[in-house]
Amino acid sequence: MSITVYVPCDSSAVSVGANRVANAITQEAEKRGVAINVVRNGSRGMYWLEPMVEVATENGRIAYGAVKTSDVASLFDADFLNGGSHALSLGLTEEIPYFKKQQRLTFARVGITDPVSLEDYIAHDGYRGLKNALEISQADIVKHVSDSGLRGRGGAAFPTGIKWNTVLNTPADQKYIICNADEGDSGTFSDRMIMEGDPFVLIEGMTIAGLAVSATQGYIYLRIEYPHAFEILNTAIANAYAAGYLGDDVQGSGRAFHLEVRQGAGAYVCGEETSLMESLEGKRGLVRFKPPLPAISGLFGKPTVVNNVISLASVPIILDKGGDFYRDFGMGRSRGTLPLQLAGNLKHPGLVELAFGATLREVLYDFGGGSATGKPIRAVQVGGPLGAYLPESQFDTPLDYEAFAALWAVVGHGGIVAFDDTVDMAEMAKYSMEFCAAESCGKCTPCRIGSTRGYEVMDEIVNKRDLDKNIPLLRSLCDTMLNSSLCALGGMTPYPVLSALNHFPEDFGVSVEHNAA
Repeated sequence: MSITVYVPCDSSAVSVGANRVANAITQEAEKRGVAINVVRNGSRGMYWLEPMVEVATENGRIAYGAVKTSDVASLFDADFLNGGSHALSLGLTEEIPYFKKQQRLTFARVGITDPVSLEDYIAHDGYRGLKNALEISQADIVKHVSDSGLRGRGGAAFPTGIKWNTVLNTPADQKYIICNADEGDSGTFSDRMIMEGDPFVLIEGMTIAGLAVSATQGYIYLRIEYPHAFEILNTAIANAYAAGYLGDDVQGSGRAFHLEVRQGAGAYVCGEETSLMESLEGKRGLVRFKPPLPAISGLFGKPTVVNNVISLASVPIILDKGGDFYRDFGMGRSRGTLPLQLAGNLKHPGLVELAFGATLREVLYDFGGGSATGKPIRAVQVGGPLGAYLPESQFDTPLDYEAFAALWAVVGHGGIVAFDDTVDMAEMAKYSMEFCAAESCGKCTPCRIGSTRGYEVMDEIVNKRDLDKNIPLLRSLCDTMLNSSLCALGGMTPYPVLSALNHFPEDFGVSVEHNAA
């Protein structure tokens, strides 16, 4: 009987040698005449331990990491196939504190199953949500999603149930489901981890959405920088078609849902839903005016549900366990869980799925382990390149949409990027303006011209030239961008710029008293 060994196929693990390690384990087993079955699973999200190899034993899966090819022979010598002790031993995977303290709902299977094995997915409670959805009315499907309190996990935090209900009640001969997988925010990788580590949960979620609103066609709009996800998604979709989970007759229900992956071309602005739809239609990715809303007139002018990967991947557990089950996690109006991505200057970068309500300090220190350099963490940017910079005095803020909004900050996609006390916040503010100038679609003047002028003003400020004129000018420019831009790219660029100025005035050559005035 062969022993099962798990080596991640996750692209982050691959980037640090997971493919080489998998090959080395296979070759070493052959040389020693040992029968093993190597499964390429998703990552558990503990990236400082990658490649993390796991072995299935009677007591559970035993982890070893970070494994290099040069470690493989000694692992065999230590009888790691039977959980033997080794310098790289991490014990039972489920007992590793970083992993054990999480509440994994959306990521329940990631790192456990073979991502493209439909049998594995079903054996681990997959497609139970779809089975339930096929047995109830469309209105009841939408009600479960509404009752769960699920809100968009892509940044805007709009209630998912309201969006679905609008599409359901808008008559049309064709409706669409779009998954926004254009994950372009710095420090974010949860979408990629789902698509590479558990693609069927996304496929199931989109299928349920299609059944709920009478949409027969779905598209996953994938950023072109994710080739591993593209390959895995297409393999999983083909397997779902072959087993009747996609097609003209989903599981013998007489209802159709078709799904395909479309790749973007590297434009950050196509993460905005209307720009994304323009791109899907074969046009240049420019932001559309609203109204009409996509839920009424979206892709090709038809009612369209546009949701983020994590939003759609959360739907199967809601339909499996019920809306009340999901709603019991979280706080206030922020219900369920949020996959937090820890990046930047942290000792333990990775993915942590927690119920809303944990504080930023808990996440940074209990999970992130503090800064990688050992220096104090001075600032944290939450919510991608358009998110505000939070100082240490705000680290006790709970991760909650409304709590962050009260600080003029955003939770966004759950990306957390940490900086130690060597960071120059004026330079970071300058970069924000530069980023906006580079990524603007150019349709509206405040974003197109404002970001360029903003970069020029920031350059003057960084070089400490004429601060009495340029600081007020920067604030005025940010006010114009905030209130006049067509979409969030220009409208949110002031968040990182002004938060850096307000919380770290000394980096701008401004005294605290002068800044307050």
